[in-house]
This record gives sequence, C-alpha cells and structure tokens, in this order.
Amino acid sequence: MSSNKKQAAIGFIFITMLIDITGWGIIIPVIPKLIKELIHGDVSEAAKYGGWLTFAYAMTQFLFAPLIGNLSDKFGRRPIILISLFAFALDYILLAFAPTITWLFIGRIIAGLTGASISTASAYIADVSTPENRAKNFGMIGVAFGLGFIIGPVLGGILGHYGSRIPFYAAAVLCMLNFLYGYFILPESLSKENRRQVNLKRANPIGAFLNLRKYPSLYGLLIALFLIYIAAHAVESNWSYFTMYKFNWNEKMVGISLGVVGVLVSLVQGGLIRWTSKKLGNKKSIYIGMSLYTLAMFLFAFVSESWMMFLFLIPYCLAGIAGPSLRAIIAGRVLPTEQGEIQGTIASLMSAATIIGPPVMSGLFYYFTHQDAPFEFPGMPFILGGILMMSSGIVSYLSLKKHSNNNL
Repeated sequence: MSSNKKQAAIGFIFITMLIDITGWGIIIPVIPKLIKELIHGDVSEAAKYGGWLTFAYAMTQFLFAPLIGNLSDKFGRRPIILISLFAFALDYILLAFAPTITWLFIGRIIAGLTGASISTASAYIADVSTPENRAKNFGMIGVAFGLGFIIGPVLGGILGHYGSRIPFYAAAVLCMLNFLYGYFILPESLSKENRRQVNLKRANPIGAFLNLRKYPSLYGLLIALFLIYIAAHAVESNWSYFTMYKFNWNEKMVGISLGVVGVLVSLVQGGLIRWTSKKLGNKKSIYIGMSLYTLAMFLFAFVSESWMMFLFLIPYCLAGIAGPSLRAIIAGRVLPTEQGEIQGTIASLMSAATIIGPPVMSGLFYYFTHQDAPFEFPGMPFILGGILMMSSGIVSYLSLKKHSNNNL
C-alpha cells in the first residue's frame, strides 16, 4: 500500500471508530436511569448491576477476542469490522426494547461475542504504520474516543430527557450508518502475503497467552497495560454513578462532563502525543503518563466540589500519552503476520480487566455508599485505581529496563 493510500486508510478507520464510539457514548448518561427503572432501585444498586453488565460483555470478549483476532489474520480486517458493526446495531435495538434487566444481560453477551471493532481496528492501524508513526497512529484511536465522547454523551444526555430508551435507538442508527460507510468506503489493510491460517490452539485466551512465550519482552508490558485497564474502570465504570451520588448530577450534566473528557482526550491524543512521541520518546511518555494517572485518581477520590471534577480531568487526560506509547512498543516487537493475533490478545487482556474492574470498582462504590455502609466514602474506587496505576508504572519501568530496545 502506497504512503498516500496508507494515510487515507488511517482516515477511513478513524471515521469508522468515531461513529462507533459516538454510538457507544450516547448510551452512557442514561444507563443508570434505565437500570433503575428495570430494577426499581436507587443509584447505588444501579451501580452494582452496571458493573455486572460490563462483566457479562467482558467475559464473552475475553473468550472470543483471540479467535476474532486470528480470523482477521486469515480473512482480513475489513469483514471482521463490518460484522462487528452490524452486530452492535442489532444489540442496541435489543437494549432499547429490553423489558427486564435480564434482557440487558443477553444484549451485552451478544455484543461481547462479536465486539471486535476496536481490537481489529488496532490491527488495521498496525498493518499500515511504520515504526516512526506507530505511536501517533495508535493515538488516532484515542482521538476517535475523544471526539466520540464529545458528541455521544452530550447527545445522549439531551436525548435522555425524552426517555431512557431513546438514546439506544440513536446508537443503533449510528452503528448501521457506520456499517454502510465501512461497506462502501473502508479498504482492506492486510495484504495477501501477510495472511495466515487460523490456529485453533492459539485462537483462545490461554493459547494466545502461551504463544507469547516467543516474545518474552512483552510480558511485563502486557501486565502494565492490564493494570491500566483495571484501574481505568475506577473512572469508566463509576463516573455516572459517582457524580450523580455525590453532586446530584442529572443525565445532561453527566453528558456535558463526558463531552469535556472528549475534548481533552482529543487534544492529547490528536496533538500532544505527536510531540511527546518525538521529543520524549515512548519510554518517558509512559513514565510521565503513569505518574499523572496516579495523581488524578487520588485527586478524584477526595474531591469536595463539583467544579473540581472538571479541573482534575486535566491531569487524568494528559496521562493518556502512556497507553499509545505502550501499544506502540508492543506492536513494534511482533511480526507483521501476527498483528491481528497480538491485538486480539490485548483485547482479551482488556476484557479480562473488564471482567475484574467493573464488579470490583462498582462493588466498592456500592459497599461505601449503601444504607448499611461502615462509613460513607464514594471515592474508594479511585483509591484502588491510584494504587493500580502506580503499580503499572513500576512494572513498566522494570520491564523496559530489563528489555532495552534502541527503537523506543
């Protein structure tokens, strides 16, 4: 693929991810409201159910992401992305009509079975990247997340005033438009010579992890990434519930706050990371990012005024220089024929973290906010998140020190 075509391909995958994440972001502000309606409970109980819903999605992702990664190495990235987008559209329709909480769980399981868009998009980006622009291109996923979180939650917060199910219909429409866009526009990134047969022994979480034995330098980095993913659920799984509980925010306010997150993430991933990857290098970007993540988590834990949530988002979003730098190093140590598999393995790690993170973080929130709590402290998930972020920084440092690489 020529240089111009590669840049065009990055643009195509960026638009695809943007529409996908916007659809996902639309439903976030109204999830607590919908759960409360279905269980006839309060926000503390809704948080507990929200954690288990994410667990259901993550468990199926964990089991099937390596298989999907292997399939993308054989058949190409494009068909896998298209199947995923179509399935998400159907999932949102199912959630919109859900008559009981059980149907929400069924919908999340179906989405987990086919939810390959992000991991396959990561493999797509690895296909068309060079070592020099890999971190910058992985940062484009962050930009898509950022812009999606500007548009999605704000739109979801507004639509949520007309009913808790309306945003799900909007998300389904966006996903279907995304599918059509990909079908007619998105080119294939994986060349025929870089394709390989599916190896069923490696097309499962255990086999995928065992296959990493030929890449011993990845173990520490993947553990560090795993800790980041768990810690991030202190924010991702609790933001709506925490702000509604502590500051009595409504769906619109939650949507606006997530829109601010989107603006900051876009600035960091779309602009700052281009500078940090060149001036600081990947290693220093990881260390600085992990320090900022740790600081932000502890600040969130002890926040006392509503406006402080917006202020403390600055170090939290600046910390986003760490993730793309870690993934760039990991991708740089893997053969071109195995990018789909390694991204599927990373997706399994994300899913494993999501199996652990939301129930633990939401459970902590529930434990320290429900009626019989030993003492009230809704910020407890952020304390655990800060400890895990600090641990990730230490693991990254030790691993990179042990396996030095001139290209970092």
